Amino acid sequence: MKKNLRKELLTKRSLLTEEEVFLKSLSITQQLKNSFIYENANHVMVYLSFRNEVETASIIKDLFDNSKKVYIPLTVPDTRELIVSELLDLEKDLEVGNFGVLEPKKDAIRPVSLDALDLVLVPGVGFDKKGYRVGYGGGYYDRFLPKLATSIPTVALAFEVQMIEKAPTDQYDFPVQYVVTEEQFIDCKR
Repeated sequence: MKKNLRKELLTKRSLLTEEEVFLKSLSITQQLKNSFIYENANHVMVYLSFRNEVETASIIKDLFDNSKKVYIPLTVPDTRELIVSELLDLEKDLEVGNFGVLEPKKDAIRPVSLDALDLVLVPGVGFDKKGYRVGYGGGYYDRFLPKLATSIPTVALAFEVQMIEKAPTDQYDFPVQYVVTEEQFIDCKR
């Protein structure tokens, strides 16, 4: 069921034009920036967008412009875990890594403790209003999110086409606290 839903949602997202992705991402980014969660955060983990995901390069630039620390995920395929690595330079630190996603180059891996984070932006294929997500199928964030202190806000950035009534869940699924789309800012903890 999850596999078919994932495929359907990825197809919907892939049909968004470059302009739609740009404009909707702009709206989502603005909502995020106007939130107390973002304003109060100084150590932010951001996924590096690809394949029509909500664009995150402008968020990273904004964080740098405001002298905030930026961290990115590094996937470890053998254990299906994420390492959180500090990003210092958007141009020089990155190369195409696992799954075709930008990741830190070997000499730019700067691991940090999860305790350093005060905001985590989470990618995904689909989300419901309770914060449950349909991921890409690797389970990386399902393993990662439960390790975070509950005081660290987790925010999914998604287009409205990625919102679903109810995500299929099992004991390993872990919800995000907020979902931001171009039309709404959802507090999933309510």
